[in-house]
Amino acid sequence: MKKIKIIIGSLIIAILMTGCTSKKNQNNVTIVGSTAMQPMIEMAAEEYQHHSKIRITVQGGGSGTGLSQVQAGAVAVGNSDIFAQQQPGIKAEKLQDNKVAVVGIAPVVNKKVGIDNLSMEQLKGIFTGKYTNWKQVGGKNQKIIVINRAQGSGTRKAFESNVLKGESAIKAQEQDSSGTVQKMIAATPGSISYLAFPYLNKDVQKLSIDNVRPNAKNVENNDWKIWAYEHMYTKKKVDKKVKKFIDYIYTKEVQQNLVKTLGYITIHDMKVQKDENGNIEKIQR
Repeated sequence: MKKIKIIIGSLIIAILMTGCTSKKNQNNVTIVGSTAMQPMIEMAAEEYQHHSKIRITVQGGGSGTGLSQVQAGAVAVGNSDIFAQQQPGIKAEKLQDNKVAVVGIAPVVNKKVGIDNLSMEQLKGIFTGKYTNWKQVGGKNQKIIVINRAQGSGTRKAFESNVLKGESAIKAQEQDSSGTVQKMIAATPGSISYLAFPYLNKDVQKLSIDNVRPNAKNVENNDWKIWAYEHMYTKKKVDKKVKKFIDYIYTKEVQQNLVKTLGYITIHDMKVQKDENGNIEKIQR
């Protein structure tokens, strides 16, 4: 009889614990994907949690990971620098696209390379292997070291679609995160890669292209060609708590302050829009 009471008591405790855990999990939102988006979403989540009972976890992993995880139902939101239609294996029609910002992407080199401007053709030539020494594009006699992002990176796909135009990049070392690329360019003589604007800092040299500077104003009117939307993909039927957080990111408070402060471009300032095939058209207001 005593054993039966102990078993029943244990079951009651287990049920109660399961209920508590379930309730706790109901207040969790997991967001995974683009490392280019990560700083913005992390800071927005931190601010949002000050006046919400929701706990938001933000992780990187790349756009491909974000899209596959949200499609599988493993996470609430998949962050991506590319359209779902551009990622193999993703059924875009089953996902909801929320374009919450725009990010510019700039080529960057080690500061000792001595170059601050390239033509688009020269940039393409470096990443396709046509040029292998900096002296071929006006720099010093030094080997060019290309550092690429991994295949699942949305930043890589956005860069290649705008620069390589269908040609294949040379085989080069690949890195999973924007932060790692930033550190490697700063430390590696002769190196070149590309970074989302929020990762540009004094430790690397950002390059102009055809004498157009990589800044928000030039992205807004498409004078700077290398840019992408920052997408927050969800299932078509989205949880209310997730929708509320995405709605928060669209607010003036976030778009005009946090988004701009971190180096992104607010969606409301764009003078042009782009579709999944790269077609550009002016926004009529």
